[in-house]
Amino acid sequence: MNSPAISITPTMPASGDSSIGGILLASGKITPENAERVLRMQKELGIRFGEAAQRLGLITEADIQQVLARQFDYPYLQAGEKQYSDRLLAAYQPFSPQVEKLRAVRSQLMLRWFARGRKALTVVEVSPSDGAGIFTANLAVVFSQLGERTLLVDANLRAPSQLQTFDLQPRQGLSDILAGRADSSVVARIDNFVSLSLLAAGTVPPNPLELLSRNTFVNLNAELESAYDVVLYNAAAFELGSDALAVAARTGGVLLVARTNETQLADLHQVIEEITHSGAEVVGAVMVDQ
Repeated sequence: MNSPAISITPTMPASGDSSIGGILLASGKITPENAERVLRMQKELGIRFGEAAQRLGLITEADIQQVLARQFDYPYLQAGEKQYSDRLLAAYQPFSPQVEKLRAVRSQLMLRWFARGRKALTVVEVSPSDGAGIFTANLAVVFSQLGERTLLVDANLRAPSQLQTFDLQPRQGLSDILAGRADSSVVARIDNFVSLSLLAAGTVPPNPLELLSRNTFVNLNAELESAYDVVLYNAAAFELGSDALAVAARTGGVLLVARTNETQLADLHQVIEEITHSGAEVVGAVMVDQ
């Protein structure tokens, strides 16, 4: 009697597992056929799956780094993967010196503010060119990479920018909620960052300061604080009006953003004095280069 033919092939990494092979397969970086080639080389040379795939020219070192980041729940993107602003360094260059400084700011804020039971913080600049908008977006990303349920709120109702930063279509947002035309269901999840969400500025209103001064904002902030670990409000620059003070009254704390060699020290001191007199706390100040 002839023995039945038996075909033995290497065990394929499951597309749903969290191994390097499984993630590469699920993300389309390698095909099932190429995975077999990798597994054979891995067995023959006694090396890691990722190293074998790289030796075969199927993936790059950048692919390996991204898979490792996913294994450790530290998501980021490769250049061209999404149409986010290229200034969103925390998304595209998480290991750069600039983002390392962002993580240092995050650590200080965790110790000085959020560890005290606080959940919301206002981030504001003196002048519209000081870079607070993109800084706040990057800070929100690094908080989400820490695993904190993070909400970025575009409270700059005069010149909103966060929709463009994250390549999202115009939608209702903060102004519409405060005007009673929408609710918190308009918050958008940022798909590539599991713990990050965005509440857009919404319809640009003729009366931003009046909207931000409404008692409705108190209730909204309480609702957001109950749903998220960290709520970052990006407010309009002080030069444009008192909007930031109205937002700071809800959060209780302010992080100031100043631009190196541009923001005047006298202006910064005046802003700090105004914030202090309003009853809010200046948690800290950061200098940005661009």
